[in-house]
This record gives sequence, structure tokens and C-alpha cells, in this order.
Amino acid sequence: MALAGRTAAWWARLRSPCPAVAPLCLPPWLPAGPVACERLYSSRGKEKLDMLMYPVESIRNFSIIAHVDHGKSTLADRLLEITGTIAKTDRNKQVLDKLQVERERGITVKAQSASIFYNHEGVNYLLNLIDTPGHVDFSYEVSRSLSACQGVILVVDANEGIQAQTVANFYLAFEAQLAIIPVINKIDLKNADPERVEKQIEKLFDIPIEECVRISAKRGTNVEKVLQKVIEKIPPPQCNTADPLKALVFDSTFDHYRGVIANIALFGGEIEKGHKIVSAHTKKRYEVNEVGILTPNEQPTHKLTFQKLAPHGSSGKKIRYAGQVGYLIAGMKEVTEAQIGDTLFLYKQPVEPLPGFKSAKPMVFAGMYPVDQTEYNNLKSALERLTLNDSSVTVHRDSSLALGAGWRLGFLGLLHMEVFNQRLEQEYNMSVILTAPTVPYKAILSSEKLIKEYGKAEITIINPAQFPDKLSVSEYLEPTVLGTIVTPHEYIGKIITLCQDRRAVQKDMLYIDERRVMLKYLFPLNEIVVDFYDALKSLSSGYASFDYEDAGYQAADLIKMDILLNGNPVEELSTIIHNDKAYATGKFLCERLKDAIPRQLFEIAIQAAIGKKIIARETLKAYRKNVVAKCYGGDITRRMKLLKRQAEGKKLMRKIGNVEVPKDAFIRVLKRQTDRDR
Repeated sequence: MALAGRTAAWWARLRSPCPAVAPLCLPPWLPAGPVACERLYSSRGKEKLDMLMYPVESIRNFSIIAHVDHGKSTLADRLLEITGTIAKTDRNKQVLDKLQVERERGITVKAQSASIFYNHEGVNYLLNLIDTPGHVDFSYEVSRSLSACQGVILVVDANEGIQAQTVANFYLAFEAQLAIIPVINKIDLKNADPERVEKQIEKLFDIPIEECVRISAKRGTNVEKVLQKVIEKIPPPQCNTADPLKALVFDSTFDHYRGVIANIALFGGEIEKGHKIVSAHTKKRYEVNEVGILTPNEQPTHKLTFQKLAPHGSSGKKIRYAGQVGYLIAGMKEVTEAQIGDTLFLYKQPVEPLPGFKSAKPMVFAGMYPVDQTEYNNLKSALERLTLNDSSVTVHRDSSLALGAGWRLGFLGLLHMEVFNQRLEQEYNMSVILTAPTVPYKAILSSEKLIKEYGKAEITIINPAQFPDKLSVSEYLEPTVLGTIVTPHEYIGKIITLCQDRRAVQKDMLYIDERRVMLKYLFPLNEIVVDFYDALKSLSSGYASFDYEDAGYQAADLIKMDILLNGNPVEELSTIIHNDKAYATGKFLCERLKDAIPRQLFEIAIQAAIGKKIIARETLKAYRKNVVAKCYGGDITRRMKLLKRQAEGKKLMRKIGNVEVPKDAFIRVLKRQTDRDR
């Protein structure tokens, strides 16, 4: 009670109109400093900012892009501190990484935005910053973030140099025609070599060495120079002043009390509380309840708009400009109402919808089922809310005889799948069963009956159960990717051998400098989706990096392998594999199932089959009672009679007995399958 009373007293003093709220009046459990006081006051009192104070010339929208672990989030922390957006403390680590999975893994999963205010040469600027992920599996987040920006900060590690995802992110920004500011981070490290990295940037990206900024985001060295470069190099947002409201939804989250919170970028007009808006996707009408910016917490504003002073001699009216990035709450209660890439416009003022985003192309598919079928509806609700926040996941309903009703989900990669599953557990307390990951194959049908049934000659197969028979198919196609590997030159031999083992074809080889090599290979997607990245890191002592992009389909000798238990196929363990790897995969699965399935009172034959041909087998012995224990001698025929009767009973049990594979056995087998070649 005493602590509650003290806290209430401090809050009363903080919210009092007295201007002199000094840091000395703060209790030890609250952050110190005038910035903290202002932040606490505005967050409790919902003080609204007037965005008319910032003309369009004073706005900069930019993203931070880089390879994994090159210091994007650390740089974002320092930018927030320098501009006074957050208080400067030792606890500021990954401030914009709000998800538990991001803090546990130390990676950025979701792009996060923050608006910061900065005074440069006597002019106040509003800088809208977006921190993006660095892993290849989350490149869709990067491409969506760039749609709301006019420039990027490209961060490169002074020790590691240019990596595979650095190249991929550079070309995303280059193709979007954004201003690019190269920043060399971690110059304080003992082995840092910024001169070498500058030469790499000049050679690969054709950016002059003098444009590179050397910083240490951890220590704050030269970070303020980055802000000055942002103001000088990145142009302000542009749009037609006569346009009505046109807002692009580039991200969204769900709040249990306020509904959908949409992150928007304005491409025309203005928006404020009370406006009637319409969604171009759903055609539904809403009333705006709140608009604001993220600093990085939600900060309400009167409206999202900008002004540019009228030219000298004009009537003096304000000319509105768009380009601001912020959030909007408009009473959307269903998660399906806020589609990422949707366009919002004012009621009775329709506009041509913005192009939106190119749909994410799933690279990995897996079945997802609730551990307990009574949790089906809860899992359905959790999936809807999580896919609202992660629109790159595709969801199709599915069912299984062993696992019940569920879904077939499409992901951008294996890490994406693991992170999605972890978020389900942490944010929604849902336990699920994930089946073995597969990739989408295609088949060109030759059977007229099947062509008529499907309505087309080329079908996509995302579930092995849908795999058509070879007699009715003229050709199977498997997905391929163009992989980029950046590695120190001493590991080239091992890496080339690894790529050849994965049926890869070399396309290019380029020395970035005297120590690092960039290799390009055409891979079958199925060969890299599970364990290639781990094998590459192991061979190169962690120094090699890998990135890939879609490269279409190619013809392949594919087969469907079934797992049989006493002659009955187990649908959940069926897989589509290349003919050359069928025997090794079948033998592995049979051995794992033998360890996972509990013994029965009858013998169980575990077989891997391709069509009618058995390619591998393991036998799980039955529990056996010692029926001859009561025989203390006598004629051998008595002993043989008892054993024969027992064998006949076992044979009958095997005929009528069903082998039920426990769900935990499925989990153990499928998890171990991902560890096959590690």
C-alpha cells in the first residue's frame, strides 16, 4: 500500500502543470531525465502532436537494411537516443525489437517504424525510420518497408564485409530507385578493416569511397553524421497536391480492445479523427477513431498531413502534401478487414487503388494441427490474428486421419516456419504439431480425365497425398533457386563439393577482394530448405553467408515414397523426393520409426515403398510371453504345440490389430528428419 501511494504521488507531481519537473523529483524505479518526463507525460495524458509544424521539405522516410547481425537494431537505438526520442540508458538494446522471439534469438523478425525529431542547422526535421530484418526468410518485410521510403541506410560490418544478404538488400533498394547511404559499422572492433570494406562497396555497388560513413553504433561514434547524411541525401516525399486521401496499409497488428491497428503511408491528402474512410479491398466504410505516429510507442496526432507555405504573392492558403508514415485505428474488429497492401480513401471520394505489394511466394509448406482437437477453434483464431501481422504466410484447410483437422501453411523458409511456430506458442499459448516441411512441385498432366478434373494441364502439388501417378503425367517439375554464397577463399573446395552433392549447377564465381569470393549456384529448392545453411556454416567455420531468390521450375525425376505399417500407408509420413535419394531417405525414416513406435503384442513391419516396390524395411518385434515356462521336461511335442499355438495367435492379432502411431512419435520422427545430415 505504501508503494502504491508513493507511485500515485509521483504520478500526480509528474502530471502537474508545474514546468519545473526536475530529474531529482523522480523515484529510483522510474527513468530519469527530461526526455523521460516528457515521454511519461505524453503517454499518460495522450498529448497530441501538431504535424502542421513540419512542412514536406522537413520530412525524411528511410529504412535501415543490412545482413544479419551487422548492427541495424543497434544503430536504430543510437539514432533514437541522439534525437531524444528515448532516454539514454544502458538498457537500450533492440528497443524496436518488441517480440519475445526477437529478443531471444537476437534477430529482427518484424519491420518496426519510429518517428524521430531532429534539429539540423536551425531547422526541425521529422525523420520516419523503419528497422528491417536481415535474414533471407524475412525479405518480404524489407520489400514492404521500402515501399514507404525514399531512401535507405545500407549497413555493412567493418569486420565481416559484404555478405550475401547485403547484396540482395542493395538490389531491392536499387530497383526501387531509392537513395542509398553506405554506412560501415563496428569500426571499434580489433579486426575491423573499413578500407577493405569501402573497396568492396565501390567494386560491387559502384558507390564512391568518399560517400561511405564509418561509425560504431555500439559506442555512438559518428552516428550523428548519419543523421546529417539522411537529411542531405534522401529527398522529401513527393505527391500531387490536388490528390484526395490515398493511404497504403503496409503493416497491421491486432489489439483485443481497439481492434486492428493499421500502419499507413500517405500518398495523397490528409486524414484525421472523425473522417469517414473506405477500404478499396473490402469496400467497407469506417470512422477514424485515432491517428498518430510511432515514437516508437504510439503517439496520437491531430491529423496526418503536411503543409508547404504558399508562394510569395499567393492568397496565403496552405497547400497540403502527403508522405507521412503513421498508424490508424478505425474500428476494424475482424482480422480479415485490414489487408496489407490495401488502399484507404475518403468516403464519396474514390481513388485509383495503389498497386499494393507483390504477393509473397511460399517456398516451404508444412501441415499444422492442434495437439488436442478441442483446441481447433482457438488455434484458428490465433492463426487469423498472427497472419494479419505476418501476411507472407499462406493458409489452406487440411485434414489427416491420424492428426485430425488442421491447415497446410506456406512459409518463406525454414527459419520463418520456426519463428511462426514460436510466436504461436509465446503470444497465443498454442501447442501445435508441425509435419515435415515440403516444397511446391508441379506436374504436367497427360491424362485427359485428370486435365478435365483439374481444369488445366499443369497442377501445383503442395501435399504429397495429391501427387499424381507417373502413368498420367508427362513431366514433373521441381522449384529451383539462384543461391549466392559469400565465403573466404580457403573454404571454396569444401563448399563446391557440398553444392555438387545437393545437385547444384555453378553459374558464376567472382572474387570480391583478395580474401572473399562470391559463388552463384542454381539449386533445387528441396535440397537447401532443411539443412543446407547449417552444413554451409559448419564447413566454413561460420564465415560463409547464403542468400537465394526464386529461379522458376525445372524438369526432375520425382517419385512419391510411402511409409507402410503392416502394409497400411501412413499418409502423414509420405514424401516427394528425387529418385536418386529415395533409398537413403527411406532407410532413415524406417530406422527412426522403429525407435519411435511403441512395441505391440504382435510384430510390426515398417516399410518404405515406391509404388508396389519395397525399398527399405525394419521390423519391430512383438512382446512375447514365455508359454513354455510351465514345461519341466517331457516330450518335445508338448513344447512345440504351445509355441505353434502362440504363433497362430500372434498371426491373427497382426491381421485384425491396428497400429496406431502416437502423436508424440510423429513429432519425434519429423523433428529428427530435419537433423538427418547434420
